[in-house]
Amino acid sequence: MSIYLLPLFILLTFLYAKHKKVNVYTSFISGAKQSMGVVVSIFPYLVTIMILVSFIKISGLASLMARGVSPVFNIMGIPSELAELVLLKPFSGNGSLAILNDLFSTYGVDSYIGRSASVIVGSCDTIFYVTTLYTSKTSIKKLGYAIPVGLIATLGGAIISCLVCRII
Repeated sequence: MSIYLLPLFILLTFLYAKHKKVNVYTSFISGAKQSMGVVVSIFPYLVTIMILVSFIKISGLASLMARGVSPVFNIMGIPSELAELVLLKPFSGNGSLAILNDLFSTYGVDSYIGRSASVIVGSCDTIFYVTTLYTSKTSIKKLGYAIPVGLIATLGGAIISCLVCRII
């Protein structure tokens, strides 16, 4: 059933546009032209965050920080094997997928570590990436509470992910 949802949605959109007498092709081209300006304006922010994430991984800083916070994470119920994943997820989705792949190779996909890592990757977002995109296109530049709340929510999501996977 779910494989039909996207085609059905597209069909309904075209039918609605035809009913409202909207030229779908012209509207699509107009939107695509406007998106090019968005891409150009957010590009420097994206490059900056990608360079930062690469620096953190290549320098070994991520592993060092993971070893440092591992005891605290263990108290919270997050296994030390997942510390690097939890630390890197707010910065990079692709980096966290690479760590997830390594965890799968080491512990297996059906292990507690593999399941917990999967839930963490699926339930947490890349906070710095999202705020970078958001602030690049809005007048909001002060993120006083947004980033700390996002980081706390990510940590809470990781704790709950491990708890749920331990129970199941």
